[in-house]
Amino acid sequence: MKKTIFLGLFLALNIQAVELRMATTTSTDNTGLLDGLQPLYKQETGNTLKWVAVGTGAALKMGEDCNADVLFVHSPKAEKEFIKKGYGVDRTPVMYNDFVIIADKSLAPKFKGKNLEESLKLIRDEKLTFISRGDKSGTDNKEKSLWKSIGKVPEKESWYQQSGQGMLASIKIAEEKKGVILTDRGTYIKYEFNEKGKPNLIIVNEGDDRLKNFYSVIAVNPKHCKNVNYTEAKKFINWLTNDDTLSFISGFKLLYKPLFIVDAKTRKD
Repeated sequence: MKKTIFLGLFLALNIQAVELRMATTTSTDNTGLLDGLQPLYKQETGNTLKWVAVGTGAALKMGEDCNADVLFVHSPKAEKEFIKKGYGVDRTPVMYNDFVIIADKSLAPKFKGKNLEESLKLIRDEKLTFISRGDKSGTDNKEKSLWKSIGKVPEKESWYQQSGQGMLASIKIAEEKKGVILTDRGTYIKYEFNEKGKPNLIIVNEGDDRLKNFYSVIAVNPKHCKNVNYTEAKKFINWLTNDDTLSFISGFKLLYKPLFIVDAKTRKD
């Protein structure tokens, strides 16, 4: 009798368990954050989190095409447009870090004492090899907005090279070319960790308010996509922004450095 009851409970639990499809940015994947969150999510909900890590632009397109239940991305302007068009709902802030400009050690002295605009003009005027993601990711959107702030995006210049790849892979290309790149701090710390604390690319510009990098989670709109699991997507949003999960994100570190700062309770945008 006990075995029958146990089997019934086991089957009931497994029937209720679902696979939640998430489209996300490469930085949440590259840093290892999702690898840390996944077992916690499964342990606490019984569900499996399956994600595809691409640029934010591609992640939003997956949501638009009904190929994801939930999105975890970092390009506020594009996210708000996504919501406005009716593709997503329940956009909720989660965390932030910041963008930094990193460059080969040999180039670092050129940037000493320069602010953000002066650093960008230095890259442009001296034609330093600059690696762009070129993939409509959150990082790519930010980078292009920065170039526009001093004129225009130098897409036709030979020193401006587009990788079309994720953040960590693009950093390695910049390393090979002894060049310059914009990256989120979390992925840079992961790169630094992979290089055992002795990276060839180092931070040459940071701290400008325009370099803040905000992450939000969005449910795909069930009115737009009849096949999405909105119920579980909403539960995931609540789970991701509860105190215990935010505490885990806050404590997620490499080389004793936090990769993200939680702001789900304070940011209103």
